[in-house]
Amino acid sequence: MAEEEQIMEPGSENVVLIGKKPAMNYVLAVVTQFNSGAKSVKVRARGNAISRAVDVAEISRNRFVTDARVDKIAINSEELANEDGTKSKVSAIEITLAR
Repeated sequence: MAEEEQIMEPGSENVVLIGKKPAMNYVLAVVTQFNSGAKSVKVRARGNAISRAVDVAEISRNRFVTDARVDKIAINSEELANEDGTKSKVSAIEITLAR
């Protein structure tokens, strides 16, 4: 779960990973990416953070980057190992915003 606590994915400047922080923290990351010249930004989340990812994409698009559009939405399931060694499937989403 340490991966979800990061706002920006290492090695990929156009991906914002959504975790447990307030939505506006992630909105700031998205807006910063667009202001630094990015043509598209991917917002990724899994599990309970999916609704926060949708909020981040909509807040970013409607309030701050009004010329951005939802370019693509991808959904899938990821298999994660639990602490007791068992595996469980978790839903994931990737929303691509583009100018």
